[in-house]
Amino acid sequence: MDLATVLEQYGDGTVLAVGGAVIGALFGFFAQRSRFCLRAAVIEFWHRTFGEKLSVWLLAFATAVVTVQALLLTHNLDVSTARQLATRGSLSGALIGGLVFGAGMIMTRGCASRLLVLSANGNLRALLSGLIFAVTAQASLSGALAPLRGIISSWWTVEAGPSRDLLAITGVGPWGGLVAGLIWLAAAMYFSWRSPRHSFWIWLGGIGTGLTVAAAWWFSYLISTQSFQPIQVQGLTFSGPSAEWLMRVLASPAPGIGFDFGLLPGVFTGSFLGAWFGRDLKLEGFKDGYSMTRYIAGAIFMGFGSMLAGGCAVGAGMTGGAIFALTAWITLLGMWGGAGLMDRLLDNRPIKGESIARNLPVARAT
Repeated sequence: MDLATVLEQYGDGTVLAVGGAVIGALFGFFAQRSRFCLRAAVIEFWHRTFGEKLSVWLLAFATAVVTVQALLLTHNLDVSTARQLATRGSLSGALIGGLVFGAGMIMTRGCASRLLVLSANGNLRALLSGLIFAVTAQASLSGALAPLRGIISSWWTVEAGPSRDLLAITGVGPWGGLVAGLIWLAAAMYFSWRSPRHSFWIWLGGIGTGLTVAAAWWFSYLISTQSFQPIQVQGLTFSGPSAEWLMRVLASPAPGIGFDFGLLPGVFTGSFLGAWFGRDLKLEGFKDGYSMTRYIAGAIFMGFGSMLAGGCAVGAGMTGGAIFALTAWITLLGMWGGAGLMDRLLDNRPIKGESIARNLPVARAT
């Protein structure tokens, strides 16, 4: 049975949802086993330790870039209709949103995808933060925070098409993107080898996580070429699907099913299986009132920042970065800058009533 027949028999939405669940499960498993986390990678970078967390993120990012650019070069992928390139973008939203999101992920000790992964492992702090993140993302999309998001986004815009494509702007094309990805991959392998714990899961988990980012692009494109209905070519992201699932629970009628419908349950399941496999399942909660306040504020920052920037650490940073969308790269740089600044302000000096000795080890936990 070919794909066109499957789509006709089961419907585009169902097939997309199943694909989203499978790709999400693989992402959740690999991300859990490798401890994939942008926040941890940023901390290692700014503290100049260049250890396993930075290695994992670089492996995942470089793998995504190399694979996506290879798919483009072999004409197995076309991202010209992807929202990161085909719609008007906001440079001010990308920069400010990235800064705010980066600050928030330091406060919650994890980005949006990491919170979902940790929630499946029994981390109640991550679960509460993830729920607040989803509420804030929806409020920023079409609720109370939407006007503020619109104002900031309007300050500095960029037209759709080549103006949003870094490979077109620089003139290097997909071959230049592939070379850049290979350079980052070599750097990732170097740092992985230097790491005191260059374990099996650093390599397999990092590369596997990156491949799922490319797989999402490829799968949605493949469906779009076989379907008789217009299908949005898209990649992995967690801000939009989180807001969609919130409305699915709270509102009626529920949004139609598609790739995002299967993604979050898939990631949760894959992470749970990874934690079960590695014996990492553990129920964890808050230790004090300060920690709860910090997590809640951070989740609000991330929810607003992700919608302002057009995506989260995975959605804008890796998914958009892999196709060299200009706004995605600005967002990614903003996240690294905002996270580094917040880490310095919040975790490199004593909190009132706490000592440095108490504060720093907790801040390094992932």
